[in-house]
Amino acid sequence: MSDSHVPAEYRAIAALPLTVDGVGYEQFEQDTSSGFTRVTTVLELRGDGATGRGEDVTYDTADHERLASALDAGELSLPTGSFTFEEFSASLDEVELFPGEGPEREDSHDYRRWAVESAALDLALRQNDTDLPDLLDREHRPVRFVASTRLGEPPSADRVDEVRSRTPGIGFKLDPTPEWDDDLIDDLRARDAVRVVDLKGHYEGTDVDTEADPEFYRRIVDGFPESVVEDPLVTEETRPVFEGEEGRVSWDSPIHGLDDVRALPWEPSWLNVKPSRFGTVESLLRTVRWALDNGVTLYGGGQFELSVGRGQAQELASLFYPDGPNDLAPSVYNEASLPPELPRSPIAVPARGSHEGFGF
Repeated sequence: MSDSHVPAEYRAIAALPLTVDGVGYEQFEQDTSSGFTRVTTVLELRGDGATGRGEDVTYDTADHERLASALDAGELSLPTGSFTFEEFSASLDEVELFPGEGPEREDSHDYRRWAVESAALDLALRQNDTDLPDLLDREHRPVRFVASTRLGEPPSADRVDEVRSRTPGIGFKLDPTPEWDDDLIDDLRARDAVRVVDLKGHYEGTDVDTEADPEFYRRIVDGFPESVVEDPLVTEETRPVFEGEEGRVSWDSPIHGLDDVRALPWEPSWLNVKPSRFGTVESLLRTVRWALDNGVTLYGGGQFELSVGRGQAQELASLFYPDGPNDLAPSVYNEASLPPELPRSPIAVPARGSHEGFGF
């Protein structure tokens, strides 16, 4: 695309001077409410006395173990020296971020690239004594969020009730499965709790794959008439389910950039923005700007981040789509055993100048 198509938000970031002298990392681990142990790696870029951080949300533990080994052995080296942010980003095109054995999943290329780019953005902002609101001339606004959870085996509304007992009135983003019977659907609808139902129709080879069955889709679409319906797999058999309902269908897993948006079965009314899916800051901001200019309702999504990645995703939501059903609840909501109290929506905006330094 020509420079005239580069959004102003990215042009401001692209011009930031950036110095990188070295790299470090820290790994995190947590048991989740979805029944798996989450591992992430925070990459640290250092330069001019500052440190920038970004979180690699690759899902396979083996990929994180190989990353640690590669960094420890010096087999993965990131560009060092003085750049603009745009020059640093371009230099990553020549770096193999998965040296040796490749990632378990193709999406992980974008997740790791985002970890490096978000660390570089954090570092560049700190080195230039600024932050995104000042740089982009935007304001932080309180971020409304929903709780995302699975409903157990056999599925029941117990987890919904458990969360709501700690934070009354919170909405939910739920992942229906074919095991949901009519009684459960009626029970959940009566609670007026479900803001988004995620059909997960675009996953393959994961524990959350859901078959694109038109009868199942029909029960969910009809059973939750006020909810956003995320990520159906639109086939010749399932397309009739969504006739007249296109305006409440959202997309998440297929979206890694603006080309993916343009390839959807119809122009979307909703998009779930998971920054790490986009790989680069430029791709993310191109897509966000297109959506804002075209009246698409955005809401943020999380990837079971355990460290800085969650706060960075929340900040982007605060700046661009604070009022959506953001799947960006504080990470404590993902814990297998919930504490007696949970943070309530919305996430408050920090007072300007109350944070340490600057950064992302």
